[in-house]
Parts: sequence; structure tokens; C-alpha cells
Amino acid sequence: MMSGPTKTMGAITFASLVLITTYTVALGSSGWLWFGWVVLGVATIGMAAADAGEPHLRPPRPRRHRPRPQP
Repeated sequence: MMSGPTKTMGAITFASLVLITTYTVALGSSGWLWFGWVVLGVATIGMAAADAGEPHLRPPRPRRHRPRPQP
């Protein structure tokens, strides 16, 4: 499961891909834009890999006190 910041980074990466593709179709290709997008994509993949490697620990449940039967 991805954390919030990783999901945000993925959304930004996808949105920038759409914008760069639109720019390329309308005005022509720019190598620096595509290079920047590749760097952003690699950073996003790195965040996702680091996020997947972390164990997601739940806080321990509080123990319920059960009264012992009286003899």
C-alpha cells in the first residue's frame, strides 16, 4: 500500500506526463522537458520502492481486562 506522499508524487508525475505530451504535440519536442520528466519518474519509482519495503506496523491493541472467576 502506498502512502499519501507517494500517491501525490505519482499523480504529479502522471500530470506532468500529460502536460509535456500536450506541449510536444502543440509546440514541438523539448529534450530538457523529457529529461526532467524521466528524472521525476525515476524519483517516483524510488519513492514507491522505498515505501513498499517498509513494514506497515499497526499500534498494539489495548488488552482488555477480564476478571478472573472467583473460587
